[in-house]
Amino acid sequence: MHEQFEKPGRGNTDAALAAMLAGIEQYGVGQVVVASTHGDTGLAAARLLKGRAVSLVVVTHNVGFKEPGRVEMSGATRAEIEGLGARVMTGTMPFRNIGTAIRERVGASQQDLVANTLRLFGQGIKVCVEIAMMAADAGLITPADVLTVAGTGRGADTVALIRPQSSNKLFDLKVRAILAKPTDW
Repeated sequence: MHEQFEKPGRGNTDAALAAMLAGIEQYGVGQVVVASTHGDTGLAAARLLKGRAVSLVVVTHNVGFKEPGRVEMSGATRAEIEGLGARVMTGTMPFRNIGTAIRERVGASQQDLVANTLRLFGQGIKVCVEIAMMAADAGLITPADVLTVAGTGRGADTVALIRPQSSNKLFDLKVRAILAKPTDW
């Protein structure tokens, strides 16, 4: 691991994005996936990667995550990110789909077991795995290594090198390296 943060959260965003840039150089990665609910982290990543030979996918929450029919990223922010050459993807999160509805009705689901196991390593690692699968499901990345950037709440505090797979092949996905994460989340 390159970078450890004492506490999770948005105060680590700049250092996490620096770890992302270092990881691009160290691993020769040509694709990056960044989680960004409101767009701040995605926009910062797009600005840093502008002009580089790196494909950037910014993954948002699904439509209706908090409020029916609403996406949390504004259209203006999405347009600015896309204007910098990145792609914005809004889709269903593998660890928060029909299983969440089952949990809310019945009390537990299999996806909760997987998500909570990944959270043993931190919320950001769970999200890194999730956004890699989402981008793979959408065909926006190849099965080659990808750097993923995510966080705990707002901002970024976790960077992981992942060999992605689509969500139906979860157990073939590999977390190859953790470049940054909070030590106490």
